[in-house]
Order: sequence, then structure tokens, then C-alpha cells
Amino acid sequence: MNHPTEAPATQATKLPLSRITVLDLTLARAGPTCVRHLADWGANIIRIEPPESGGEDVSGKRDGFDFQNLHRNKKFLRLNLKTPEGHAAFMKLAEKADVVIENMRAEVKHRLKVSYDDVKKVNPRIVYGSISGFGQSGPYGKRAGVDQIVQGMGGLMSITGLPGQGPVRVGIAVADLTAGNLLALGVMTALFDREVTGQGRWVNTSLLEAIIFMLDFQATRYLMAGEVAGQAGNDHPTGVPTGVFPASDGLFNIAASSGRVFHRCCDALGKPEWKTKPEWDTQKKRSDDRVAINAAISEITKHKPTAHWVEVMEAAGVPCGPINTIDKVFADPQVQHLGIAQEVMSEKLGKIKLVSSALNLVGTSKKIRRATQDAGADSDEILASVGYSKAQIAELRGKGII
Repeated sequence: MNHPTEAPATQATKLPLSRITVLDLTLARAGPTCVRHLADWGANIIRIEPPESGGEDVSGKRDGFDFQNLHRNKKFLRLNLKTPEGHAAFMKLAEKADVVIENMRAEVKHRLKVSYDDVKKVNPRIVYGSISGFGQSGPYGKRAGVDQIVQGMGGLMSITGLPGQGPVRVGIAVADLTAGNLLALGVMTALFDREVTGQGRWVNTSLLEAIIFMLDFQATRYLMAGEVAGQAGNDHPTGVPTGVFPASDGLFNIAASSGRVFHRCCDALGKPEWKTKPEWDTQKKRSDDRVAINAAISEITKHKPTAHWVEVMEAAGVPCGPINTIDKVFADPQVQHLGIAQEVMSEKLGKIKLVSSALNLVGTSKKIRRATQDAGADSDEILASVGYSKAQIAELRGKGII
């Protein structure tokens, strides 16, 4: 059976971005995250890597789970951009491309002469996407930025973890991933605008901007009210009761912060009298009495298993759920129904599973089409597409340029 958002297997569906060609100069995680969005929806991605790529793949070995998940649905070209011949080949590709994505330090792209200013000279329609650590200019513009450094500098670690615990990093590379997601949105916005103007543009973001953007209401609490948020642990910073509660077989989440849902929660817990308890009859009072209300709920929930409370709370209209380890996530029937774990055939690794796009375009398949290939797997085909003869390609290979 097809996933409900996919086109039937017999339907020939052209993917939405199939007319877009992207030159991928990205490293590590933030840049590849952006490119993966474009690749998954059909863009012709040409990933350009140096011939001596041993030190580049800092996100893991090429055949490892991380690199495989980041670089599916692409073609691969080895090209030494430091040589005149390699740079000339890149510019030939850039003349016909729609998008370039990079997350080099600013001075590197200028030294290699592959910056936006360089590329737009041969292709004014180019949409050039960049991610940096802290911005393309300013006091920190030349600094290299990595996820954990920015989690700290951007305030996230100060509000993550249990009160008094000290700063805690988030368990995923949230700055990298968010910057990549935002740049993909920016690139698509610029492509949409190009349809009207006929001109490309430089689109850029940074890990620092991305993480501050993700602070969202916690940042606005400070900007509008002067409130500096601290650690709230597993409790919601402002909505109570929302947090982790004990069951007889472990821990689970309840979210009942609004007055209406709190009343439903009281009934589900067999405590209707709590609805009119003077200390808890407004959201502010419940927030002020967080410790007492959480303790009272815990005293009830600890006697029955998680499955019982999920059933009872769901029936009452109270958001509730287990706290799963990752293996249990992929065993969950809803996750299996969504089909986010997708199988793809790798020539080297056999059948492997990767995490598919989280977007669903009804009537369009999001099937992963191609596993990550060896470096340079498509060099001949790519260079031939911009006019290089077999003899010229052989000469470049002989010189170690590809």
C-alpha cells in the first residue's frame, strides 16, 4: 500500500524541483541539511568534493549512518578548486546552475574565488546560499562556528536542563539543523522571486541567528518584558501543569496548561475538586504553585502504568504520551504509518534505512531515490554535461584535478 501522501506507484510524477540544478559545496552538517531538502524534492544536486577528501567528512565516515543520511539523492563530482583547471570547470557548471550552497568560512570562498560576487559574474540568475557561524560580517564574522559553541553563545544552554544543574546542550545539533532548514526556505523564496525579477541574489543565515530565532517566546519574554528565562527542566516554562510525571512503569508527559484542559485533567485523575481549588484556579496561580501541583499529580499517577494514563488522558482530551527511546520511536505504529524510516538500496551497503523528508506533498512521492555514492562517482557524466570531451576528462583525471 502506498503512503497516503504519495502518488500511486504507476503514476509518472515529476518532482517539484526537478528543473533546478544545485552546486553543493557544503561541509559538516548545516549546509548539507539545506541541500538535503532540495535533493529530496528532485533538484539535480551536484556535490563537489576535493580529490583528497579524507579530511573533509567531519560528520562521519562516508559509509557511516550520518554521511549516508545527509547526502542521499545527489550526484558526486571530485574537483580541485585550488587549480585553474578545477576552478574553470566549476565556473562552467555555475553558468548553467540555478543555486550554489556553501558553508565555508568567508575568507575561504573568496580565496577559492567561488563567492557570490565571483559566480554572479558568469550567472546573474544564480541564487547563492550561505551559512556561517556568526554572520558574514561584524565582530565575529571571521570566526568559525560549530553547533555546541553557538548553543552556548545563543542562550539555549542556559535554559536547558534542570534548575540549578548548570548549562546543558540539547541532544541534537539544533543550531546546525535549524540554520540548514532556514536556508532551504530562503533559497526557495529567492527562486520564487527570481521568477518575477529574473535576477538571483545572495541568501545567507548563521548558526547564531538560527538559534536565537529558535528561542522564540523565551527571547521575546526578555525583549518585551525584561524577563531572563532560566532552566525549567522538564516543566513548561510558563504553562503548568505541563511536564514529566511518574507512572508505575516509568515516566510520561502530560500537557494541561490551559484552564479548560486542566479541568479535564482533574476529572481524568479523579480529582474534580481541584478545578475549584483557590490556589489553582488561574494559570498564574498554578504556575506560582508549580511544585505543589506537580507533586499532587505525581502522587496519583505513580500507581498505574503509562499505557493506562495515555488512554485515560486521551479519552479526556488531555495531551499525553510516553517518553520513548529511539528504538521505541521507530516501533511506534503511528511512526510506521507515516513511513519516515525509508529503505534504499546502496551498491556498497545493500539495503539501508534512512530518515525521509518530514514534508508531505499530496500526490508526490517522497521516496529516497538514490543512496549516497562514493566521491566522484558521477564526475565523467557531470563534466560531459558542460562540454568536456572524454580526452579532456582523462587529462583532468591524470593531473589529479578530478
